[in-house]
Amino acid sequence: MKKAIVMVLTVLMAAFTFGCSNTATSPNQPAQPSNEPVELTFMTWGNQTHLELYEKLIQQFNQTHPNIKVKLESVPFPDYQQKITVLAAGQELPDLGWVSERMVPQFMANGILEDVSDVKEDAAFKLDDMIPSTLELFQKDGKLYGLPFSTPPSVMFYNKDLFDKAGLKSPNDLAKEGKWTWEEFEKAAKAITSGTGASKVYGANFFRDWKTWILLSSYAWSNGSGPFNKEMNQFTWNDQYGVETLNMLQRMMFTDGSHPKAGEQVSFEAGKIGMFFDVYSYVSKARAIKDFKWDIAPMPSGSQGSAPMLGQAGYSIFKGTKHPQEAKELLKFLASVEGIQATSSFFVPPRLSVLNSDQFLNQPGNPDPAHIKQAVIEEMPKARLQPGHVEWQKIDNAILAGFDQLFGQTAQPEDIVKTMEEKVNPLLKQ
Repeated sequence: MKKAIVMVLTVLMAAFTFGCSNTATSPNQPAQPSNEPVELTFMTWGNQTHLELYEKLIQQFNQTHPNIKVKLESVPFPDYQQKITVLAAGQELPDLGWVSERMVPQFMANGILEDVSDVKEDAAFKLDDMIPSTLELFQKDGKLYGLPFSTPPSVMFYNKDLFDKAGLKSPNDLAKEGKWTWEEFEKAAKAITSGTGASKVYGANFFRDWKTWILLSSYAWSNGSGPFNKEMNQFTWNDQYGVETLNMLQRMMFTDGSHPKAGEQVSFEAGKIGMFFDVYSYVSKARAIKDFKWDIAPMPSGSQGSAPMLGQAGYSIFKGTKHPQEAKELLKFLASVEGIQATSSFFVPPRLSVLNSDQFLNQPGNPDPAHIKQAVIEEMPKARLQPGHVEWQKIDNAILAGFDQLFGQTAQPEDIVKTMEEKVNPLLKQ
């Protein structure tokens, strides 16, 4: 009988020891990923070129993680946030995916992002190489809910040939002299504008798709104001600088004719726009331009200097993943020095070691490296993070309705910003 009891205890101890050897041995030691075959779904809003790059990255990842299959899915950016919301409601979220600055507040409030704070304990990941400000978006209550891969400030792309033709000094030279102001920008736009009908060339365009109004915030920011306060609970564009922003756009559209009217399908790539505002990531599209010379310059300055908008995108793991450890391994690989180096051909890297590297600055087809330093690296500390809010989609629609009034000339700027304030403030309080 005693022998039987001893044998049972021996078997139980062996089983316990075996079980402990295959799981975390303490609360501070995360469980290790399994070697069993798993499939992860990774969702982006990237284009075909982005997807091809990620396919190559995943092949590299599979060299050390052959058991993890990664399925890439792409959803157009305008539909992405709503798509994630619908998938969350049906408990069908992907394992991990891209998230942007405007999405993070809602996703955090809805509790659908996984805590990945333990990457701080992984010395090989080199979290201290990340620019600290790029992590702020993903932090809440001392926890980390994602890792950045793209931190592009807004810049001005300009057609060098049109500037030369008009006999204008380059924005880069004016910026060096402290003279690249909004007044000089408007003068340049008027000087570049020429032609009529199909041959019309416009001096400038602020809108990527007639819905992306946020870049116009730089005018107010550069004068110490902005569409919202820092706490993001009050609409503040109903002030001098909000009115001046819309007045500037109104003049350029309807008085000078130096800006396209809403709905006109003209593009910078076709040589029909002298100056075009977008985040630096647009450079991946501009590299394909062969018909004219182009470059980048900082955003124009106001009374407080320049104030570009900072776009941001990162990788997050979504709640409910069946493979949290495998998803975290992929997350760390994509946000590693190696991963960020690979994606720096499209995105402004959040890692200092990559941001200042020749690999980032000297991509084939890039602008002058000195101008990348001037318009991107030196401007990043001045940049304002693109606003985000749990009710952002409704706020965005309310502001776009105001722009529709401006585009249709059915109301004046003073009345438009007042109406925006009345519609937006209640949403900010929610």
